[in-house]
Amino acid sequence: MTLSPENILLIGSILLFISIFASKTSGKFGIPSLLIFLIVGMLAGSEGIGNIHYDDPGVTQFLGALALAFIIFSGGLDTKYSSIRSIVSKGILLSTLGVIITAVVVGLFTHFVLGFPMYKAMLLGAIISSTDAAAVFSILRYKGVDLKYNLRPTLELESGSNDPMAYVLMLTIIKLITVPDLSMGDMFVFLIIQFTLGAAIGYVMGKMMITIINKIRLDSDGLYPVLLICLMVFTYAVTNYIGGNAFLAVYIAGIVLGNANFIYKKTLMKYFEGIAWLWQIILFLALGLLVFPSEVLPWIGTGVLISLVLIFVARPIAVFLSLTFTKSIFREKLFLSWVGLRGAVPIVFATYPLLLGIEYATEIFNIVFFIVIISILLQGTTLTWVAKLLGVQGESVKKKESPFSVELSENVVSEPLEYVIGETSKANGKKISDLHLPKSTLIVLIYRDGNYVTPRGSTIIHSGDILFIMTDELNAVPQLDACLKN
Repeated sequence: MTLSPENILLIGSILLFISIFASKTSGKFGIPSLLIFLIVGMLAGSEGIGNIHYDDPGVTQFLGALALAFIIFSGGLDTKYSSIRSIVSKGILLSTLGVIITAVVVGLFTHFVLGFPMYKAMLLGAIISSTDAAAVFSILRYKGVDLKYNLRPTLELESGSNDPMAYVLMLTIIKLITVPDLSMGDMFVFLIIQFTLGAAIGYVMGKMMITIINKIRLDSDGLYPVLLICLMVFTYAVTNYIGGNAFLAVYIAGIVLGNANFIYKKTLMKYFEGIAWLWQIILFLALGLLVFPSEVLPWIGTGVLISLVLIFVARPIAVFLSLTFTKSIFREKLFLSWVGLRGAVPIVFATYPLLLGIEYATEIFNIVFFIVIISILLQGTTLTWVAKLLGVQGESVKKKESPFSVELSENVVSEPLEYVIGETSKANGKKISDLHLPKSTLIVLIYRDGNYVTPRGSTIIHSGDILFIMTDELNAVPQLDACLKN
């Protein structure tokens, strides 16, 4: 079957429904739902039961870039200063030095052991050097697992900021391949421009988004999500147009906006969470359709070897070297070494050499696809087991998004939070008056055994309670964690 304007919406909606439905059961087996989306795309492809003919890396790259912009921006919106403040150095080291070390180790192995030309080997290493925390957190959320030692914010910051680094590294190596006489000075200038412009435009646009959203006063509330999409796409496009790192720009813009107070904040963040999921599904379906299993199979041996080197050698070396001078403990580094899952980003990046007609491009694409599959299957299915084995698995007491639909005025500084109380919580068995909550914080409702309880100072907190909390200060969250967690 060939995709056409007449059937693309029908086929697309069916594939989306199948992907969403199939993802409901994937968490039971510790398999990230994104892998399910990828498999659905492959089954629907020209060599699958769907027999849909799709072979356009150019369209896939366009969809991939747009999807990554939405996904990275959404990740920035969800990144809180309060959660990353203490681990900024770790996250940045992993997303910069860690990416470079991973690329170099994989590249050297691919060159000296597998015989790839040096630049092509380094290109392969750069393409697969970034991680995908979305796959990790989808499993952790389903299993109800929390992580100790600030591992979650470390992974969030690393995964959000290492895609731009991997992208620049890939473009640099492509330039070295396509422009052999490129000088080190030119390459250095290219890197500085990419990061400087990306960071500067992202910060400025983030501040502008806050002002525009709060001041524009649109007649229809439904236009605010459209406005934010417009501003995000503009940030990506203008940064890319003038030669900056567009992925870094949208990530920083997302962080700046997400940590500010603006009208309809809760609604807009929920909207972008849904949009990010939609784009992830579309992206993985498109990547699955683009893959021809018959072309991937001959590279299984090579893919397995590189996957093992990536998982058991390159990633651990990158983590331990990057965090050498930090206060990270040994078990923390081991866990970070294991959770370096690869996702959609490496497959999207692998389309760039294809479009440029670079030698070994087809081989690189097929190998990268197989590496992603191996990484998700091997690391994804053992994630919770490894967390428990290393003693980094926390209790089920965790901060969650509130299910209550509460929309506050832009003049009110407030963050609705929900805490689930576990057996080992510091709050278990205590009166609310004895919890020493921040002055700016109020427990407004308790959900207990199917009933809602109106809290008073004398109310005793029990294991299994769900506390609905309002606070008017973002920096009160760490104090809440100290009062309500282990």
